[in-house]
Amino acid sequence: MSETTRVIRPAAILRPDEVERVLRALEDLDVGRGGVWITNPGLWQRYDHAWDGVGGMAGTSKLVGTVGAAYGQPTKYEITIYRVTVTDHGIALGWTVESLCNDALAHADLTLDSCSRAELTTPPAQDPFKG
Repeated sequence: MSETTRVIRPAAILRPDEVERVLRALEDLDVGRGGVWITNPGLWQRYDHAWDGVGGMAGTSKLVGTVGAAYGQPTKYEITIYRVTVTDHGIALGWTVESLCNDALAHADLTLDSCSRAELTTPPAQDPFKG
């Protein structure tokens, strides 16, 4: 097995009300509160079970995967999900890119498939860096 990383194209966009619902739920599910998520601007990490180590450390808990999220993109109050990685351990447990995303997005009644998507634009005909 080998960990799976996928760039989400077009990137998934969480609108302001969806951002609030997802982030509030993931905060409630923080590993520091007996949950399975750690969220930081830019990276959400999902573990197989709550941390059980001494002094608030991971202990026997293992990382299932990560979600790359750009805060304030494309607008100030939105979040763009652009890359997802499922670890070898996560794959062995049956996790996929979709199920990892859906685990977080379900708190806003969303799935990766139902999220709004970034607009893709056609690249310029000429190289903008050449005169």
